[in-house]
Amino acid sequence: MRHGILALAMMMASSALASTSVLSSLQAVESLTGAEAGQGIPVAFRATVVYCEEGGLFVQEGDRAIYVFTQPGLHLVPGDRILLQGKTYFEGFRPDVVSSSITVLAHGSPPRPVAATFQQLIRAQLDCRRVTVRAQVRSANVFHDGDHVGLYLQLLMDGGTIAANVTGHDPSLLAGLLDSTVEVTGAVAGKFDSKMQLTGIVLEVQQLSDVKVLGRGGRDLQSLPVTPMDQILSVYDVHDRTQRVRVRGAITWYEAGAALVLQSGGKSLWVTTQYADPLRIGDVVDATGFPDVRNGALNLNDATIQRTESWTPVSPVPGSWTDLAPGKLAFNLVSTTGTVLAAVRTATQDEYVLDFQDHLFSAILRHPDEDASTLAPMKTVAVGSRVRVTGVCVPQYGSDPLGAPVAFEILVRSFDDVQAIARPSALNVSNLIRAITVLLVVVIVIAAWGWTLKSKVQRQAAAMARRVAAEADLERRRSQILEEINAGSPLPEILGRIVSLVSFTLNGAPCWCILADGTQIGLADSRPSTVIRQEIPSRSDQRHGEILAGFHSQAAGNAPEALAMGSWLASLAIETRGLYSDLLHRSEFDLLTDIHNRFSLDKLLDATIEQARHHGFVFGLVYIDFDRFKQINDQFGHQTGDRFLQAAALRMKSHLRPGDTLGRLGGDEFAVVVSRVSGRSGVEEVAARLERCFAEPFVIGNATLQGSASFGIALYPEDGTTRDTLLHAADAAMYLAKQKKVPDTLKPGDPAVRSSVSEGATGG
Repeated sequence: MRHGILALAMMMASSALASTSVLSSLQAVESLTGAEAGQGIPVAFRATVVYCEEGGLFVQEGDRAIYVFTQPGLHLVPGDRILLQGKTYFEGFRPDVVSSSITVLAHGSPPRPVAATFQQLIRAQLDCRRVTVRAQVRSANVFHDGDHVGLYLQLLMDGGTIAANVTGHDPSLLAGLLDSTVEVTGAVAGKFDSKMQLTGIVLEVQQLSDVKVLGRGGRDLQSLPVTPMDQILSVYDVHDRTQRVRVRGAITWYEAGAALVLQSGGKSLWVTTQYADPLRIGDVVDATGFPDVRNGALNLNDATIQRTESWTPVSPVPGSWTDLAPGKLAFNLVSTTGTVLAAVRTATQDEYVLDFQDHLFSAILRHPDEDASTLAPMKTVAVGSRVRVTGVCVPQYGSDPLGAPVAFEILVRSFDDVQAIARPSALNVSNLIRAITVLLVVVIVIAAWGWTLKSKVQRQAAAMARRVAAEADLERRRSQILEEINAGSPLPEILGRIVSLVSFTLNGAPCWCILADGTQIGLADSRPSTVIRQEIPSRSDQRHGEILAGFHSQAAGNAPEALAMGSWLASLAIETRGLYSDLLHRSEFDLLTDIHNRFSLDKLLDATIEQARHHGFVFGLVYIDFDRFKQINDQFGHQTGDRFLQAAALRMKSHLRPGDTLGRLGGDEFAVVVSRVSGRSGVEEVAARLERCFAEPFVIGNATLQGSASFGIALYPEDGTTRDTLLHAADAAMYLAKQKKVPDTLKPGDPAVRSSVSEGATGG
């Protein structure tokens, strides 16, 4: 889909002023500048539909064409002659139209397609028009978008590669399609990055008949010889006629002999180059190289750098994680803030891991070619400090024009780009170490002063020395405990040392610790005459426990101070371990449903395969995809959809056997690793349990939803011996089950189509 329903909803809610005049031709709309189109000028013109999708149209009049946002549920076909009324809209590439009314005037044939070249397509000369291309099929795959099934083709033209989205699926067409020469007719659409910059071309094809096979490909894939992995380049053959281009901008980041980033106004570009001479941040240079798209973003590769006489300082754009995550500022010089969680030096870079309201990102200073012996020390920033970092915002993967969050990192130029703006809380390990250091210095000074006293105070000096030695021993024990907390030693072991430290401070008095769950650490005195208790402090409402000391007389001495020290150390150990456990849990469990995430499920599946291969047992995999989940989101909202996913996950988890594991793969897709079974019937029994959990409706707020799901089964080793083959087999079986269902419109209380279960390909 060229744009998204989300973009349409945002645009329809805008309050832009409309011009008093009405544009009555498509040519007049297409001729507008971006600023003019963004004013929401009224339009009313006739055009012919060349492609229709949910929420949008491509329409054409003569050699002019444009994209139109529509309300969902509009049923038009290519060739329909329509009267279109609405307003203009601009989101960064070309003028579009938001329709308020569409009237069908006649039904006819779509415009004659234009034979297009790759150069015309990539230069956006035929954007939105109906074209025909001749190309070779490089890859062909079935895709599913809700209830819609289609083909996604990668096509090699003379000059480059484009994609084609074909509505509909015919297995007979897909068979043998690889390497075939085809003629494809469709509407020209674009692939865009988060800045709405064109990064590729995709043809939107309305029907399978618009894909004509002119010549079948070569031999069957299974007949190809197996090539050793280290020899695959033996068949590599590229004919690249890409022309050089020259861009100009100010340098905002530079790594000699590797890459630099140029910025001009709000536009920026990543440039790879072997240029290694010194350059300053702010130098205006010309970069001449070859354009490319990598990781969904524009790049200039193999560039030659030419200096100019200009120098232009670039001011960073301030923003938070919320501003940077959508990718609208990708490769721009930015300034943002975060709290330091960790600072790590590796052989090639220094990395500060930062947190902004539970969102993590990194500030990185690269030093790939510097000798470790001459490398300046890493800038010390205390953990917990709030810092401001300035640098280039680099997306780590992909780009999304709809503004969905994209992982990113900040490339800084020097340590000066990392500035502390707020100190960490006083209650931290660093401050404790400083306090201990100061105390040791004071002790040493006192000891030195004592030894200088004259003979008349030798007895007092000796007593002072013994006291200093005892305090030094106490501080050594404290330091050891703090080091073990920082090193992540087992919590019971650390608490045992803390109890021993308190007992040592109280001259051997019995001390013990009772945690909130009833666990006791240390040996309690069986019949003490006096027991002193100290609550272990907590930053939250959750109770940690208490530390106790027993005495056989009323002389408790310095017990309150010793117990306060012990309770403070115990609180630091417990909460540090809780933070580590929480981070570990977040890395392996889905934040919405609190079941295993894709990463954790992949690890479990790999481990189960290894065990099954070693011990020779059989296990299964159930792939689950909810039916009509998109309709729940559309009708009731994403919050209701999320709560439905949570309720469904809880039900499915309660229907599993001990040892079976439920995980969320993403969206409304789940999977269950079924532990040891005797055969396929065992996996089918688990799938039947899961199917029955959808029998009762789900009550979500004021909505009553009758859910259903499709299931696919794979059995190890019958359907696959690796994680990917098992997932593929179960996924294929699930889609086979889903295709057998009759599409249905979801309404509150409507009965759902019953769930169905399909087995893996080799299982019959």
